[in-house]
Amino acid sequence: MIEKMPELLSKLPQFLGGHMVLTASALAIGLLVSLPLGIFASGRPRLAEWVLGVAGVIQTVPSLALLALMVPLLGQIGFVPAFVALTLYSILPILANTVIGIRGVDPVLMEAARGLGMSGRQMLYRVQLPLAAPVIIGGVRTATVLVVGTATLVTPVGGRSLGNYIFAGLESLNHVSTIFGCVLAALLAVVLDQLIHQLELAAKRRSRVNACVGAAGLVLVFAGSLSYPIMNSLDWKGQPVVIASAPFTEQHILNEALSMHLAKSGFLTDQRFGTSEGVQFEALFRSKVDCIVNYSGNIWYIVMKRTEPPTNRQTVLLEIQRYMSKERGVLCLGSLGFENAYAFAMTRKRAEEGKIRTIADLARTAGQARQAGQKRLRVGGDLQFFARPEWRTVKAAYGFKDDWVETIEMDPTLMYEAAVKDKLDAIVAYTSDGRIPVFDLMLLADPKHVLPPYDAVVLLSPKAARNPELVEALRPLLGRISRDEMREANRHVDLEEWTHRRAAEDLLNAVAAKPMAQ
Repeated sequence: MIEKMPELLSKLPQFLGGHMVLTASALAIGLLVSLPLGIFASGRPRLAEWVLGVAGVIQTVPSLALLALMVPLLGQIGFVPAFVALTLYSILPILANTVIGIRGVDPVLMEAARGLGMSGRQMLYRVQLPLAAPVIIGGVRTATVLVVGTATLVTPVGGRSLGNYIFAGLESLNHVSTIFGCVLAALLAVVLDQLIHQLELAAKRRSRVNACVGAAGLVLVFAGSLSYPIMNSLDWKGQPVVIASAPFTEQHILNEALSMHLAKSGFLTDQRFGTSEGVQFEALFRSKVDCIVNYSGNIWYIVMKRTEPPTNRQTVLLEIQRYMSKERGVLCLGSLGFENAYAFAMTRKRAEEGKIRTIADLARTAGQARQAGQKRLRVGGDLQFFARPEWRTVKAAYGFKDDWVETIEMDPTLMYEAAVKDKLDAIVAYTSDGRIPVFDLMLLADPKHVLPPYDAVVLLSPKAARNPELVEALRPLLGRISRDEMREANRHVDLEEWTHRRAAEDLLNAVAAKPMAQ
C-alpha cells in the first residue's frame, strides 16, 4: 500500500483541484439562481409549488444519466456538462429551504414590522432574510454534500475529480486507489459541511466567532484546493492535445503511452481517463477530444451501424477509414499493430474435459446439457456484450437458444477470476488481456468468423486531422505494438500492480527497440 501512495499523491493537486472547481462553481451558480427564485416564489404559493416540482423532477434523474445527457445536449465533455449537471442538482435544497425559511417567519413579527411602517423590501432584508438565514444556510449545507458526492461521478463524461481515483481503482482492482478516493471525497464533504455549519450557527446565535471560523475555514480549504488549477491556468503554454480513453486497463496504458510519446515530440497533452466510449465518439466528432484509440469492430457495429459480419481485417480497416473521413471528418490513422477482440474462453481443464475447442462445440455442449435436464451454461461477459450485435450474430450462426445459456453481465476485472474459480462455465474474454495465459484460459475458435476483427486504431478529430505535425508525430507508433506486448503490459498492471504509466513506459521502450518499418 505504501509504495502506491507517491503516485496517488502526485495526482492529488489536479484531481482535488478539479473537484473543488466543479463544487465551487456549481454551488455559486446554484445559489445565485435559487436564492432570488426562492425569495420571489415564497410569496406566490402556486409559483413556489411549480418551481419546487420542476427542481424535484430534476433531482430524481439518476446522476450518471443526467451527466451523460448533458454531453449530446451541450456538445461538450469535461467541465461544462459536469458543471451544468451539478448546478441543477444544487438548486432544489437551496430553493426549498429558502421558500420554507421565509414562509416560516412568525406572522406576529411581520405585523409588527408593518406597524413600524416598513416597506415590503425593508421587511424582506431586515426581518425575513435574517430570520430565515439559518434555514437557508442549512439548504446550502445539504447542497454542498450532495454536489461533493455527485462530483465523484463525472469521470465517464471526461470530468476531473476525486472520482478518478475511485473509477481507476474499480477498473483495475486497485483497492488502495478506490479507498483513497472514497476517503478523500468523504473528508471533503465532512469538512465543508462542518464549516458551513459554523455559518449556520453564526446566523442562529448572531455569533461573530462562528462566522469568522466558518468563513476563514472555507477560504483556506478553497484557496488551498484551487491553487493548482489557478496556477496551471496562469502558466498557459498553448493548446494541449486532448487524449481520451475508455474505463479499462489497456485504454489507460495506451493513453499514457500516447501522452508520453507526444510529449517527446514537444506536444502538451490533456489526458481524460475513464471516459465512456459513447462520450468519446461524440466528443471526437465535435473536436472536443483530439485523439483516441478505439477498435475496428466497435466502429463497424456501433458507429457505422453495420449489421453483417465483416469479411477480413484489411477490408474492415479500409472501409472504416473511408467512412470516418467522409461521414465524420475523422482521420483513422491506422492500426497500432495488435487486435483486442472478443473471444469465448474457458479454463483449459474444463475445455479438455468437455472436448470443447470451438464456439460450435460450446453451443453443442449447452444444447446437450439442456436436453439431459441439466443446468444452463453460465457465460460471463462485460457489461455491454450481451446487448451488442456480436452476441445476436453468434447466437444465430451457432444455434444458441436462450434457454441453453444463462448470460452473466459483470465487471471484466472480476470475470476472469470467476472463470478460474468455476463460477462460470465460459467467459467472453478480450484477446489482449494479460490474464489469459496466466490463468491458462483457452480461447475457443470461431470457425464461421462471426466475431469481427478488433484492431486497435488511432483516431484523430476533424480539428486534429488538420494538424500535420500531430499526424506525423503519431505515425511512428503504427504497426509497432504486438498483441503479446500489449498482453504483457496489461498483465503488469492487472496482476503485478504496476502503475499505468510504468507499463506504458515499458511498452514504449519495446517499441523504440524495434527497427522502423521501411
